[in-house]
Amino acid sequence: MHLTLSLVLDLAGTFVFALSGAMLAVRKRFDVVGVLVLAVAAGLGGGMLRDVLLGATPPAALTHQSYLLMALLAGALGFSFHPRLVRLGSSIQLFDALGLGLFAVSGTVRSLQFGLGPLAAILLGVVTGAGGGVIRDLLAGETPMVLRRDVYALAALLGALVYLGAQRLGVAGPPAAAAGVGATFLLRVLALHFGWQAPRPRL
Repeated sequence: MHLTLSLVLDLAGTFVFALSGAMLAVRKRFDVVGVLVLAVAAGLGGGMLRDVLLGATPPAALTHQSYLLMALLAGALGFSFHPRLVRLGSSIQLFDALGLGLFAVSGTVRSLQFGLGPLAAILLGVVTGAGGGVIRDLLAGETPMVLRRDVYALAALLGALVYLGAQRLGVAGPPAAAAGVGATFLLRVLALHFGWQAPRPRL
């Protein structure tokens, strides 16, 4: 399979989001099947939702076994080495922040490849970034992060905007993608550290 930028971002996002799903399942005391199911759902959900909305069916996650293998590998690692991963700190949130950035940019890149305009590409980038996390949280019985006051969708939005902005400035390919992923990750981590929250209407 040819390693395009979109594919590299997809596989990296699949692994990181799947790892976040596995770690959440371990925290919830799921058995090995539950850990793998949550890992696969988190890792593949956002990309599959994006492909369905783009009309790219069947989704890449179902036609290329590398996606499923990547998600299962992350699930197995999370199940086997979760004590070491937990010692890294707030591992679920860090993995989630990185996965959010990878999928936000991946969704934007793939949408542009399908000929969508900038606004639609940004929207699909946010949907791709948030989709896996929403499915993961729902299966684990938690309120999805994107529905809380956390800076979550806004972080994905920033990543998509930074990627498009870099392209407009003549920076393309991996450097633009890295800038978008980094912007999402940085904003998400800063929001977690400082307790930043998205604005809500005054009552």
